[in-house]
Amino acid sequence: MKSDPAKILCIDDEEPGLELRKLLLESAGYHVITARSGAEGIQLFRSQPVDVIILDYWMSGMNGVSVARELKRLNAAIPIIILSAYASLPDEALGVADVWILKGDATESLLASIKDLLETRKAG
Repeated sequence: MKSDPAKILCIDDEEPGLELRKLLLESAGYHVITARSGAEGIQLFRSQPVDVIILDYWMSGMNGVSVARELKRLNAAIPIIILSAYASLPDEALGVADVWILKGDATESLLASIKDLLETRKAG
C-alpha cells in the first residue's frame, strides 16, 4: 500500500519563487500548499496539518524568523526550513529553523533536507 505524499507548506511573498518551488516539490512527489505572506502561512498551518514548512527569510510584513517563531509556538515539533539570499545566519535565527539554505544552493539542498527531516520525524 502506497502512503500519502508528505504535505509541505511553502511561504514566500515573491510569487515566481513560490511557484518554482511548488513545481519542484510536486515533481519530487510532495503535496504542496502555498502562502504569499507570513500571516497567510500561519493561518493555513492552523487549519491543516503539514509535514514540513519552507519559508523565505526576507518577506514584507513578518520576516521568516518571526513566522518560524510563531509556527514553533503552535507546534514545536514542526520541521522548518528557511531560505535566504544571505550567506550568514542572523543571530535571531539561531534555534528557530531546523535548516537554513542559501537560495542559490536551494534545489539539491532543499530536496535532501526535506528527505532528512521527514525521515527524522518518522523515526522520532
